[in-house]
Amino acid sequence: MSDPTATFQEAIAEAQRLIADPPFEIDERDLAEGQEYLAGSIRSAIQMAFDYDLEHPVLINPTHQYSRQGLDNPDAVYFNAYLTGGASYLLSGVRGTTADLSFQIMDGGYTDAGAPTTVVAFDDRELDLGEDGSFEWRFGPELGLEKGATLIVREVYDDWSTEERGQLSIQRLDTAGKPRAALTTEQVAKRYGVAAKLLVGRIKTWFAFPEWFTYKEPVNTLTVPKSTPGGLASQFSSIGHYDLADDEAMVVTVPASQAPYQAIQIGSRWYVSTDYEHHQTSLTRAQSHVDPDGNLRYVVSARNPGLANWLESGGRHRGVMMLRWQRLSRSLAAEDGPTVEVVPFTSLASRSDLDGQRVTGEEYAARIEARQVGIAARMIS
Repeated sequence: MSDPTATFQEAIAEAQRLIADPPFEIDERDLAEGQEYLAGSIRSAIQMAFDYDLEHPVLINPTHQYSRQGLDNPDAVYFNAYLTGGASYLLSGVRGTTADLSFQIMDGGYTDAGAPTTVVAFDDRELDLGEDGSFEWRFGPELGLEKGATLIVREVYDDWSTEERGQLSIQRLDTAGKPRAALTTEQVAKRYGVAAKLLVGRIKTWFAFPEWFTYKEPVNTLTVPKSTPGGLASQFSSIGHYDLADDEAMVVTVPASQAPYQAIQIGSRWYVSTDYEHHQTSLTRAQSHVDPDGNLRYVVSARNPGLANWLESGGRHRGVMMLRWQRLSRSLAAEDGPTVEVVPFTSLASRSDLDGQRVTGEEYAARIEARQVGIAARMIS
């Protein structure tokens, strides 16, 4: 009897070769993170392949702190479902108290050849919510979907300590009540084959994506906010990448927006989030100190500057950055976006514009504890 896992084993070996020799320079720290990234990618590929069911789709949570991809948002809980042509669907649930709940259907998935086209994208402001927050969205053939279409739902937090997830479920209406057929060995082998393609494709895709956008920008800069490529209708973003020596720091100043969600994060060379549970590598507006002049001032550095808005590089000299605004009611312009300074680390102690956010070691430890509690409360793994 042939080994149904053979193709997937070959894909793991190929993915490991890609991680060991990526299209950028890495050190021992980067390699360790790359190997962890590979483990999460293996996990996600198996999950996506074996939860794949066009007749009876389910909402899958493939991206989280143990399975990162595509500069994943530390403030988001992601759900995906596979769709197909000619089918009718009911997405229902109860709106939680998160800052944003958004929906997107794409005509495929991201690949190293390009991004898919968005078929529809909106947030819950376009839904008819009941008094208890309940909602239904029925959709199907009128969207012109074909096999390979993907639904993505994002619940995004501003305040990790108070906001709560809602309830979500999807049902394919035209197959309701139809039992799933018995599994065959051929189908199992096919699913391992799908997992193999997903795994290698995922690694190659997120090597390519930042090259198209992020690394085209000058180092140690951030772009003017603009609609996120391939993203949500109500999201703007500013992107960049940094290269800082141990004795340097980056100060990012950005106006505090009136949008319900505003955040900043740094990521690794693998174009994924870094440990946001145990380290402050991201901050929402609710988690940030806002200065009296209405600005948010963030500091990216390897060493602890004793500031509330410190973003920990974790000793990584190079990485990527992203600011997000969601649930916008207007477009953003240059004056809404960030300005960047690279300064000597030692100069931070004497900057008067940072005085309002100075914290003790004990106060910073309390911030980390709050992050750990917040992630544990909403974790889906």
